[in-house]
Amino acid sequence: MTMVCRLGCAACCIAPSISSPIVGMPNGKPAGVRCVQLDERDLCRLFGDARRPKVCGGLQASPEMCGETREHAMVFLMRLEHETMPSEVNV
Repeated sequence: MTMVCRLGCAACCIAPSISSPIVGMPNGKPAGVRCVQLDERDLCRLFGDARRPKVCGGLQASPEMCGETREHAMVFLMRLEHETMPSEVNV
């Protein structure tokens, strides 16, 4: 079940790593690092822009991932990030 993102949450733009280039972050983004494309209201400057990485557009908000708070979403996404690391890094 998909849902509408919580305005100003931005957990999906901070918690996960992104390996593809992002405008202003040519080497992608490490997990836990705020994307440079987040504005002061925690909204994506590239939303709806063809330059937005496909992985960003592919991540869909869901009740399981987002929960009721940004903190829930951060914990969920950081756990997912850890669980999907290549095994030689995941220690």
